[in-house]
Amino acid sequence: MQKIKQSHLTFIVKILIGVLSFWIIYNRLTTLPNLTVDFLLLFTKPSVYGAILLVLFLMPINWGIESYKWKSITTQTESVSYFTALKSVFSGVCVGNIAPGRALEFAAKIIFFKQENRPTIAVLHFINGMFQMLITVAVGVLSITIKLNQNNHSNTIIYFAIAAGIAFIFFFLWAINNVSIIQNKIKFIKWFQKMSDVADIKLSKALILKLISLSIVRYLVFTSQFYIIYNALLPQNQLVDIFISIAAYFMLTSLIPMISVIEPAIRAAIALFVFNNTGSDSIIIVLSSTFVWLINVVLPSIVGYIIILKENIDFKFSRAS
Repeated sequence: MQKIKQSHLTFIVKILIGVLSFWIIYNRLTTLPNLTVDFLLLFTKPSVYGAILLVLFLMPINWGIESYKWKSITTQTESVSYFTALKSVFSGVCVGNIAPGRALEFAAKIIFFKQENRPTIAVLHFINGMFQMLITVAVGVLSITIKLNQNNHSNTIIYFAIAAGIAFIFFFLWAINNVSIIQNKIKFIKWFQKMSDVADIKLSKALILKLISLSIVRYLVFTSQFYIIYNALLPQNQLVDIFISIAAYFMLTSLIPMISVIEPAIRAAIALFVFNNTGSDSIIIVLSSTFVWLINVVLPSIVGYIIILKENIDFKFSRAS
């Protein structure tokens, strides 16, 4: 009888996760006015169809690389198959919609691991994210510096942008090389005290190089997705200038905390800001950023929710055995 009640409770939790996640996505989309009219632009040019197919093709490559990174970094704590890592990542994308800044993404990812390993896996989730942030911020800082210089801003602003970026880069590098210190610092939280039973994590140089290399490849994938849609809607001659703007866009959207229900509006505002000197139509800019978000976040969220519904998941992730 208790197992039946637990099964019913698990089913209810799964349904609530899906309803809440996609309700938030719906509210995000409704923050953009005339969205339906604007999206008709995607189908007014024959060349756009090929671009859409290519961007759709790159989506599983994008998240496939991330899943391989996830499998690689968690192996030292618990070895899982690539397919399990893939399910973990897609489920995390779905649940990540619920909280600002995708703060709950780790909660879905760790449920595919043994309960006694989940606190350590949670730490590795945030460390893994720092590898991608390291590449995004490094390229973004360089791009923003170039853009500020092109716009004849004062040297003070340029130096501040460089200093802030370098500070983030040094923090990410420090965290990547000192995971064990982070482990010990957060043990004041009861849930993380179980990490005392496992050895301190130290990432090997080979693993760090591997994760950085994969992060660079993944960065090229999702920045190319933006460019493919943007160029299909508005063919570009200045390839370097556009990629500089795209790099600045992804850095700012990564560093600025997103409020869940208005995320597309914030992303659109950032896109308009970084593309302000390219002479592009504002509708094209907003449409490109929104479409890439739909392909890379909303579509994987649907896949993640299907996985959550099909999996026999124990949602007592807050208990570390």
